[in-house]
Amino acid sequence: MATITKRGDTYRIRASCGYDSTGKQIMKSMTWKPLPRMTQKQIEKELERQKVLFEEKCRSGHYVDPHIKFEAFAEQWFTDYAKDHLRDRTYYRYKQLSVRTYAAMGHLPLLKISPQVLLNFYSQLAERGQNQRTGGGLSEKTIKHYHTFISSVMDRAIKWGAITDNPCKRIDTPKVTKKQLDFMNEEEIIAFLNALENENTENRCIFITLIYTGLRRSELLGLEWQDIDFDSGVISVVRTSQYVKEKGTYTDTTKTTESQRSIKASGVVIEALKKHKAAQGLRREEIGDKWIKSNRVFTQINGLPMSPNTPYQKLQKILKRNGLRSVSLHSLRHSNATLLINQGVNIKTVSGRLGHSQTSTTLNIYAHQIKSADAAASDAIEMAIGRQYKEKQKELP
Repeated sequence: MATITKRGDTYRIRASCGYDSTGKQIMKSMTWKPLPRMTQKQIEKELERQKVLFEEKCRSGHYVDPHIKFEAFAEQWFTDYAKDHLRDRTYYRYKQLSVRTYAAMGHLPLLKISPQVLLNFYSQLAERGQNQRTGGGLSEKTIKHYHTFISSVMDRAIKWGAITDNPCKRIDTPKVTKKQLDFMNEEEIIAFLNALENENTENRCIFITLIYTGLRRSELLGLEWQDIDFDSGVISVVRTSQYVKEKGTYTDTTKTTESQRSIKASGVVIEALKKHKAAQGLRREEIGDKWIKSNRVFTQINGLPMSPNTPYQKLQKILKRNGLRSVSLHSLRHSNATLLINQGVNIKTVSGRLGHSQTSTTLNIYAHQIKSADAAASDAIEMAIGRQYKEKQKELP
């Protein structure tokens, strides 16, 4: 049974939250303060309500001490929530972010984490020397990741009854300057495809597939041979290959449900896949028992899943060998999308092939390319009928 003790102009409500492993009773308390101008009768009624609610929280195990320090609560969040609800990459990324976060505000009770505390922390992250690799401040994108991590913890603190407000929602999300898309134009793509003619079957297959399908790196490396229908020319994207230092390379689900999709591949892609499969079969025979059984399309020399860094390293070597401009691996995905848009493919189809969860995502990323394609369409109409129309107008009285 909860007890109530008056302490000046506040009331302390105390209740049992069960027993610990030694049999000792766990007691928790909360403080309630009446609103100004409440009558004694109103105070007594609300006090009784608060007592019942608090006792119910304690009995159901949903009570969290609002004075708990951020680090202690975040560690509880990692164990009781994040481990089972977040993707492994996100979980381990947040673990990395927690180190700096704890150093800055881990000692503060949840109730003491204010918008100003957060803003001071983000400003500190942007200072010179914070990035050990460059010597400068952390990037805008990384600072936003810190904000997302802290906000996720605070949202759960609200759901678990520790606090009633998330201070992260009372400040603007750290700004991330939108970078101009880097992609190959048609001339560069043709030069790159010509350069691939001098590469082995695996290299040709990797980059022809990326350019013609727009797959993400993780989706490409997650492909297994049963995902390729050589008769219909359809590639099914149903899994991804991921890597985190803590567990190495592993198989995961796609980024979103919408990312699971079937893509019609051109004959060029299917032919490249056929040649690569034949070459992989020969390699498997050559190394015999050393081949580690795997059904992955792209593997290490012994059959294990290919490292996520390998396609990027291969790309840079090919570009350098052929005197071509250096671009990122993800630029090939942007190149694919830009080609589709410039060819007049409707945005819903483009979005579906890319595996975006919403068409608005595609519209946002490729806004400039869509505008350029729209302007080109307008010019095409002008060229097709504009001149004849103008000449006809001159003949009118």
